[in-house]
Order: sequence, then C-alpha cells, then structure tokens
Amino acid sequence: MLMNGVFEGGGVKGISLAGAVRAAEKYGARFHRVAGTSSGSIIASMIAAGYTADEMKELILTTSFSKFLKRAPIFNLALIGPALRVLLKKGLYAGEALEEWVRQILLAKGIRTFGDLPTGKLTIIASDITSGKIMVLPDDLNNIGLNPATFEVARAVRMSCSIPYFFDPVLLRLPPKIAKGKPFAEQFLHIVDGGLLSNFPLWLFDREEPRHGERRIPTVGFQMVGKNTNKPHGITGPFSMLQAIVETMLSAHDERYIEQPNRYRTVKIPTLGIGTTQFDISDEESLLLFESGFLAGDRFFGNWNLQMYEDHFKKYQQAFAVRK
Repeated sequence: MLMNGVFEGGGVKGISLAGAVRAAEKYGARFHRVAGTSSGSIIASMIAAGYTADEMKELILTTSFSKFLKRAPIFNLALIGPALRVLLKKGLYAGEALEEWVRQILLAKGIRTFGDLPTGKLTIIASDITSGKIMVLPDDLNNIGLNPATFEVARAVRMSCSIPYFFDPVLLRLPPKIAKGKPFAEQFLHIVDGGLLSNFPLWLFDREEPRHGERRIPTVGFQMVGKNTNKPHGITGPFSMLQAIVETMLSAHDERYIEQPNRYRTVKIPTLGIGTTQFDISDEESLLLFESGFLAGDRFFGNWNLQMYEDHFKKYQQAFAVRK
C-alpha cells in the first residue's frame, strides 16, 4: 500500500508519530513522499532516509532531549543570563546540538543533502519571519538563489524545529547576486519553526494529479491531539509566560482545519498531557507516547481502505471548489 505521509510538529511528543508509523507498517504501508513540520520533520526525514519505526523508536529512546538545551555558561547566570541570551541571540538555547544529532542519524543511512534523496521524496516546512512566508523546503530555496540539491537535510530540520524564543532562529545569508546592494542586515533571512505558520501541512500533496490510468496516491496525516487540555500552564515569570504563549500558538491554529473535512485521512494520536517543550520527558512517558501512536494508527488503518479515501477526497475537493 503506497501512500504519502504528512507529520505534524509537537516537540518531544514526536515519538508518538513513530508509533503510528509502526502501525502503518503493520498494515503494509510504504511511503511514497513524506513531509513534516518541527518534530514531524525529524520523523519524515528519518523515513525518507530509510529508517523503520522500530529503528526510530530505539534512536529516540536512547537520546536525552535535554542535551539539546545548550548555551554558554555566561548565559546560565540567574535571571540576567537567559534574558541576555534572548536579547543577543534571539533564543534561550542554540540549535546546533539538535542539528548535529539529526546529521549523524541521516549520515548513517548515507543521506546528507536533499540531492541524496529521490526528487520530491522529502518536504520540510519552516517559517521565514523576515518575509512573513511559509518556506517549503527544498523547493523554495530556488527562490533565494540557493541550490536545493546541495542543501543539508539536517539544516532544514533544524530550521523547522527552531521554536521561537526557545531555540535561536536559523540565519540564511542570501547569495551575492541577490544580496548585492542590500544593507548588511537585510542580507539575511531569519527562519524559525514551521509550526508558526503551518503545523500540519496536509494540503501539500493535494495538487498532485494522478497520471492517466493510475490511481491517486492517498495522503495520510499524522496529528497529535490533546494539546488544548484543561491543564493550565504554570506561569511564574516572563520566560514561563513566553513558553506558554509559544506552545499555545504552535498547538492551536491548525485544529479547526483538521476537524472539518479531513478526519477520513488523519491519524489522531492522544499525547497524554505531555507538553511540546517538556524536554525532561522520562523513558516511561516516551514509551507511553509510542504506544499511544501505535494504538491510534492501528485503529485508523484497521478501518481504512483506498476506495473510501478516493470517495471522500472527491467529495471534499468538489465542495471546496464550489466554495471558491
């Protein structure tokens, strides 16, 4: 069973996506194209590189997410240190450790750049806050004079995972032919978490029409739900308030879109009240998230078939065309 997969962002909850992929594998699914935002981009890139769900589970469970929260000792000084770092670097933590972790995982499968993957195999969503636009990687790199084939996948993943004010934004310098004549400060694009603009880009593959005589390749979304629970954010100061604002922003804005016409193609994974930036997550909680993803995927694929997908796709596409 060939399908496209779209993976929502959700920080440390991303291991639940691997559990849902394990269920898809159980039912014989093979991924034609994959896309993701934030932690969803990590899962998508690992699938594109050839990792199985069990391999992803092992890699994630043996990684301490707290090691990604790195900054120079001077920025650890009480109160003033974090504030100074946000002022100077625009983030509480650097993102190099996360990028290097992803780089080594992909290199183990022989993948470094988008050119090492089949064309169109992997799409990653980031947010260009300089231009105020969604950045679809690697395709949109052409628009700023960069070669998509030589761009590192790990770099794109870091861009997609750069939660605003939590991790530093990624700065992309425009090539000389585009930057010529611009002030120095305008020669850079600031790129942050794709969830800022589209945390669940289920629309990415809808524009693809099947070739004559071929069936449409279905697109299935993997979404983490349960983010907007009644559990309040503990706000004790400016940084906890900022964390609450960012987490709410990244979690909420795609909910209405998914709740209306796309249930038939969305695996909805309960996330057990675990927060996006809960980097001290325990092994037990990680295993529970993986199991939650597997059970959600098992329920979905156990009642799913291609004909049902095609019927619903045509119905909702026609309704959308009428509204336009």
